[in-house]
Amino acid sequence: MQHLMSPLDLSVEELDKLLTLANDIEKNPHKYAKACEGKKLATCFYEPSTRTRLSFEAAMLNLGGSVLGFSSADSSSASKGESVSDTIRVISCYADICAMRHPKEGAPLVASQRSTIPVINAGDGGHQHPTQTLTDLLTIRSLKGRLDNLTIGLCGDLKFGRTVHSLIHALIRYPHIKFVLISPEELRVPSYIREDVLVKNYISFREVERLEDAMGDLDILYMTRVQRERFFNEDDYVRMKDFYILDRKKMTLAKEDMIVMHPLPRVNEISVDVDDDPRAAYFKQAQYGVYVRMALILTLLEVEVC
Repeated sequence: MQHLMSPLDLSVEELDKLLTLANDIEKNPHKYAKACEGKKLATCFYEPSTRTRLSFEAAMLNLGGSVLGFSSADSSSASKGESVSDTIRVISCYADICAMRHPKEGAPLVASQRSTIPVINAGDGGHQHPTQTLTDLLTIRSLKGRLDNLTIGLCGDLKFGRTVHSLIHALIRYPHIKFVLISPEELRVPSYIREDVLVKNYISFREVERLEDAMGDLDILYMTRVQRERFFNEDDYVRMKDFYILDRKKMTLAKEDMIVMHPLPRVNEISVDVDDDPRAAYFKQAQYGVYVRMALILTLLEVEVC
């Protein structure tokens, strides 16, 4: 039985197979419409989510399966003090596969060690968000045609942004990847990512504060929001939240074939006047999230579709 805690749980070959399956699902949705008939997905979300939870549920419904679960810790037995270990043991009696989001790093891993069904980490604290990373990789491969030989700008909250950390880990396995890390000093990528991942693996990167200084070099601009829920001090959040705003004027500095990505939700870091730009890919990205989660469910449940 296989779980997914990190993008690195999949080899490059397994990842390529998963993304190819997701592309086939996109092209031939009817072929997969009953693939998970009789199967149940449990969505155990201990913190709020819109896109991730609903895209998991849409994925399972699109496969002909059904869903059950909870959308916050308050609406589960966690509010009574039940442990993650006990919850997953109970959920294993009811469902065939589980997607779990938790504010504590490592909680889905603990669940996977006690579970008798596959567990997918749907985000744990500021740590990992592997299915968002799979979504990002599918988006890049589908729109750029490759996952190598790319210059990627990561902009905004690079300190707490789990999507950024997971994406860096995943992309360094491909040749000729360069990063431009765009953030204020207070939200720089953590030293364990900078030193232990980028430097140690001889990955080309540079750090800048101004978005304008990076735009012309990028094949992909990955915007992130400054996350209020990761700040201990409201004043710090208010000071940082408007540091970067991508607008139509800044887009004139970019390559004609650059794509703009964002894991969503956005607050105001991408102006709505960018939405009509053909390079804006963040809503397509959300759609790709359904296809890749469908492919992941099929893979972990070992469902073969002829």
